[in-house]
Amino acid sequence: MTEMSRHANGDSNSYWEGARQGRLLFQKCKGCGSVQFPPRHHCAACWEADLDWSESSGAGVVESFTIVHRAPLAEFRDRVPYVVASVIVEEGPRMLTNIVGEGALEVRVGARVKASFVTGADGETLPQFVLA
Repeated sequence: MTEMSRHANGDSNSYWEGARQGRLLFQKCKGCGSVQFPPRHHCAACWEADLDWSESSGAGVVESFTIVHRAPLAEFRDRVPYVVASVIVEEGPRMLTNIVGEGALEVRVGARVKASFVTGADGETLPQFVLA
C-alpha cells in the first residue's frame, strides 16, 4: 500500500487506496451480501464483521442535488458554483459527492452519472461523478 490518505482509518484504507488507483471500492458482507458505504468495521445490515472489498461499476443515478453559489469557506471561493449531490450507485450504496465536468451545472434528479477521480492540490484523490 502507498502513503495513507489523511482521510483514511483502519476501516477505510482500502477505499482510499482504490481511489488513488481510479477504482471505486465498496465493502460487501460475506454473510448477507449487503454492499455498504461508508466503510466500517461491521456490516450495517446484519452486524457481521466478515467484510470483503468489491469494485463498483461506478455507475449511478442522481437522487438529489444542490448547486452551491456562495462559498461556505474561503478555500471554496474559487470553486463556486459547484454541485453537491446524493448519488445512488448501481451496487446500492448512497454517496454524498460532487458532480464535476462538462455540463455539471445542468444536472437533474434521475440523471445517470459515472464515477470520476479528481486529485486535488493537496494530492488527495476523491471519487466524484460526471454526467454519463
